[in-house]
Amino acid sequence: MAAGSSLSNHLLVAMPSLDDPDFAQSVTLVCEHSAEKGALGIIINKPLPMTLGEVFEQMRLEAAHPELGAPSVLRGGPVNRDRGFVVHRPGGDWDSSHRISEGVQVTTSRDVLAAMARGAGPSDAFIALGYAGWEAGQLERELHDNAWFSLPIDDQILFATPFEDRWHAVWRRLGVDVGRVSHVAGHA
Repeated sequence: MAAGSSLSNHLLVAMPSLDDPDFAQSVTLVCEHSAEKGALGIIINKPLPMTLGEVFEQMRLEAAHPELGAPSVLRGGPVNRDRGFVVHRPGGDWDSSHRISEGVQVTTSRDVLAAMARGAGPSDAFIALGYAGWEAGQLERELHDNAWFSLPIDDQILFATPFEDRWHAVWRRLGVDVGRVSHVAGHA
């Protein structure tokens, strides 16, 4: 990675050799990244045994229709697992949103969840609990060690692919048979 370049607005895809239980076969949306501060990302392909309806209940929000509470909630990462992040397309005037790209925002305020419970939330949204964090230089080292590869955000993967299929879908979109990827990598 070139000095001064940022992986914000990218997906980190775990290489097949990455066996850390928190990140094996994960796809992570990089929300913030700088050489000085490190990185913050949200894993976008690991559903929890929890639904959005359970989050509504915990937040004392009543869903206007039962189907609004049906979507699964994702395990966004090992840090602050009780903190919620709503990943969505732009739109709405929420109290606490962070723009990742022209087509992706992350909101952490209660008002977006209240709107979702009413059926008036952002389009193409999902919620994750927790996040992944890397200290300054850590992600760069992991990329150098071939734990990850990165690619720009792919809206199709982010909003149209079922959660459980996202890791394999990235490989397919790249035209790579993941079963043939070596678990050993070198540096030229």
